[in-house]
Amino acid sequence: MDAPDPRHDDALLAAYAAGDGDAAAPLASRHAPRVLAVATRMLGDRFEAEDVTQEALLRLWKIAPDWQPGRARVSTWLYRVAANLCTDRLRQRARLSPLSDAVDPPDPTPSALARIEGQQRHAALEAALMDLPERQRLAVILRHIEELPNPQIAEAMEISVEAVESLTARGRAALARAMAPRKEALGYD
Repeated sequence: MDAPDPRHDDALLAAYAAGDGDAAAPLASRHAPRVLAVATRMLGDRFEAEDVTQEALLRLWKIAPDWQPGRARVSTWLYRVAANLCTDRLRQRARLSPLSDAVDPPDPTPSALARIEGQQRHAALEAALMDLPERQRLAVILRHIEELPNPQIAEAMEISVEAVESLTARGRAALARAMAPRKEALGYD
């Protein structure tokens, strides 16, 4: 998937800051789905992820007058804000309820065998992702699911490229170990 031109995002954000309300829609439609996907995977809760996505976009609109083109990509800034909001919510959850009270997200009932197997694979991957440490989970999601390049991930996570590589390598290894016992049941060769 080709990445949007950051100069176009900068121009839209500047237009929004100058009073052009119509400039917000293309920015939101371009970035909200990916921010929502990251937040959903981080939180394991679609409704909470929608709240995070809305809050991240609201913060973008608030900082629009102070945006400095070229300093950061709009997408990277949104990922960073969404990651921080997710971290805040995860920490709040940890304070409010013990881990033993955690509830797995519901698994919808599919209509065909192939769909069942696909959903079981997806659920197993999502559960394994939720078991990763938070920073590994975010690095794996941004690199292997959202397909961002390591330098952009490093910027979003405020770490070095080497740290991103280390986090993704450890995350992939942990996912492989977690999925290994279920390999046959999930239909993997």
